[in-house]
Amino acid sequence: MNIGILGATGNIGQRIAAEALRRGHRITAITRDASNFRDQPKTTWKVADVLDAASIGRVLEDLDVLVSTFQPGNGARDLDDVIRRSIAHPGVYAKAATAMLEAIAASARPSLRLLVVGGAGSLELRPGLALVDSPDVGQRLDEIGIPREYEVAVRGHRDALNVLRLSNRNWTYFSPAEQIGPGERTGRFRLGENQPVLDADGKSRISYEDFAVALIDEVEIPKYIQRRLTIGY
Repeated sequence: MNIGILGATGNIGQRIAAEALRRGHRITAITRDASNFRDQPKTTWKVADVLDAASIGRVLEDLDVLVSTFQPGNGARDLDDVIRRSIAHPGVYAKAATAMLEAIAASARPSLRLLVVGGAGSLELRPGLALVDSPDVGQRLDEIGIPREYEVAVRGHRDALNVLRLSNRNWTYFSPAEQIGPGERTGRFRLGENQPVLDADGKSRISYEDFAVALIDEVEIPKYIQRRLTIGY
């Protein structure tokens, strides 16, 4: 397959690209900055602005699926900058989702699959109560070392999910675990839908590497069309 990855140079995007290449797929790596281009096998680099539907539309040709790991900034280089930008412009996630849907709808292949890597804050502690709406949201942000002001960005991620839920495109929204970072590629994890997947210690956690495994699994064998999924150990 030819897998387009928006944000291919970020922490998650890099792992998704590596996992896809490991399995023999081709990559169209899409970035907003041509200086990010790298020489690697079976990879075509393109420039696009994820907030501009026309710009995205120009890179959709020949793709079998579009994966978005968009963040305002590059977390692999400066996570603090991503956090600051997300707090300052929380609406950017919904704007990106809207632009991608519009680009796909206007393309020659309006049934093109879209997988969006989103946030964990919209996951439900119990049916009808999302983490971001609970009194625990500040404490959860403290636990993962993110300032409480980031709560507005958590809501921004949920707004993006709601944009997708109103669409009839072939979308999938993938919420990571609350704690995600570098680690092992074990291939052993559990999937869920709207509630966090917790380990034996009650923690919601996953490595970038295993997240990428699960995402490419979903690319290869779609199970969550027009649905959200999540992951954890």
